[in-house]
This record gives sequence, C-alpha cells and structure tokens, in this order.
Amino acid sequence: MRLLRLWPDESHFDFMRLRRLSFPLSAFISVATVVLFLQIGLNFGIDFKGGTLVELRPKPGVTSDVGAVRHTANDFGFGETEVQELGQGSISVRFPLQAGGETGQTLVMQKAHAAFDKDYAFDRVETVGPRVSGELVQSGTIGVVLSVVAVLLYLWFRFERELALGAIVGTLHDIVITVGLFVITRIEFNMTSIAAILTIVGYSLNETVVVFDRTRELMRRYKTMPTEELLNLSINSTMSRTVMTAMSTALSLLALVLFGGEAIKGFSVVMLAGVVICTYSAIFVSTPFLIYIGLQAGGRSQARDTSSLKQAAE
Repeated sequence: MRLLRLWPDESHFDFMRLRRLSFPLSAFISVATVVLFLQIGLNFGIDFKGGTLVELRPKPGVTSDVGAVRHTANDFGFGETEVQELGQGSISVRFPLQAGGETGQTLVMQKAHAAFDKDYAFDRVETVGPRVSGELVQSGTIGVVLSVVAVLLYLWFRFERELALGAIVGTLHDIVITVGLFVITRIEFNMTSIAAILTIVGYSLNETVVVFDRTRELMRRYKTMPTEELLNLSINSTMSRTVMTAMSTALSLLALVLFGGEAIKGFSVVMLAGVVICTYSAIFVSTPFLIYIGLQAGGRSQARDTSSLKQAAE
C-alpha cells in the first residue's frame, strides 16, 4: 500500500534562490509593524483596559439591532462605548472604565439591565477594575519577556553560534509578524492573545530545530558542499515532515475558527496565521540568514577536528 506523500521524497527545489524576495518582504512587514504599533497600537481587550463587557442575545421573536444598541449605550453618558455584532445575532457591548471603582461599574450594569432586559438576554458579563487590569498588564508582559528570553537562551546553547543566530532571528521575526497581525486586523488583544503568542513561539522553535538539526547533520557529512546547496538539501529532506505538521495543525485550528465560537475565535485565527508564519520563517528567513552570516559547511566541525588532533599530538 502506497503511503500518502504531501511532498516528493527526492525533491531538489531551490529555496535559497527565493531569499532575494523573502528577505525584503519580511523586512518591509517588520518595519511596517513597528511603525503601526507605535502609531496605532493594539486593540486591548477588557483584561488590559478595564471596564465592563456585556454580551447580549436577542430573545425569541426579537431581531437584534446593532445601531439601536449602540445609540442607547452611548446615551448612557459613560463615554465612548464599543458595540460589535457577534454570530447568531448576539451583540457585544464594552463600556469604558468608570470613576468610582465598583460603584461606577455597578451603575453601568444597572442602566444596561434597565435598557436591554426587555429585548435581550445577558449571556456574559465581565467587569475588570483598574487595579486588576494593571496587574494583568504587568504579569502578561513579564511572562512574555521571560518566556522569549528562555527560548533564545535555549537556542543559543542548543546550536553552534551561526545556527543559534539564525534561529533567534527567525523566532523574533515570528513574534513581530504576529504582533503586526494584531495591529492590522484589530483583533482584541487580551490574556488569550498572550497564550497565542507563546504557543506560536513554541511552534516556531519546533520548526527551526527540525530544520537546523538536519543542517548540522549534513554539515558534518558533506564538509565541502557549497552552503546554498547544503541548506537546500536540509530543507528538502525535512519538507515532508514540515508539510505534514503544518497541514494537520492548520486543519485542527480551522475547525476551531469555524466551529469554536466567538470566545476563542481570535485565538484560533491568530494561531492559524501563526502556523503559516512559522513555516514560512523556518524556510525563507532563518535558513537563508545563515548564508548572510557566512556559514561554512563543515567549517566549525573541521576546526574542532583540528583542535582535537593538536591535543592528541601534544
């Protein structure tokens, strides 16, 4: 019985040739992400901004009207209210943080119930005060920074210097592009989004380690092979596994996007895009970067062999 092959076993595709396109593209997107992040910023969710979030579901026989809900909510006088239409007629209403602490948030809910109880059921109510949101911002930032630093340290000690630099560049590239996705699409950035970023970092690490392990193995086996040819060989020899992993992960995430509901839709969309970003990065960013920093096939191994011979002679 012939097994399924998503990529030819004896492939000789020249991936390194495309670096002249992938590097300018990645550089442009990364710079644009930084500019947009500084100019526009992220669409922080209630976890980080604080306030009150209400999800309204129309009662039987009632047709949801986003415009009317927005007009009514803005008339409360609590500041600019964000109103969004969700699936199946449900509506999300987010009131900004009010002065007066718990008393202010209670007043918001009282007016919301008085205005919407007749036509809508309250499916979800979340209230986050300024102190809690500040602690979440601090904890989330520290968690992301420490996790990224730990991954970068692991990569530095896991590979030789050139391979470690390539892996670090690829990981940072994936983080920047993922943040850019949040900025451009305006997907709400909350605690779930931090989980998505950390998961993408792990996936990026996995993809890079697989390719670079094969690269290191081939460096020791073919010590005189040109660098571009060796890198193409390492990618082609692991491409079947890369495609299989990406396809299976993407199909699972696609199911979550389509059927997982609004609560995790943002997480699922970002993760689905992250699979594409990490796969692209491992092939067209991390690996070609080794050419620009002067990786030599067998160079470091030869240096170590020469050192060992000198020690043995002494």
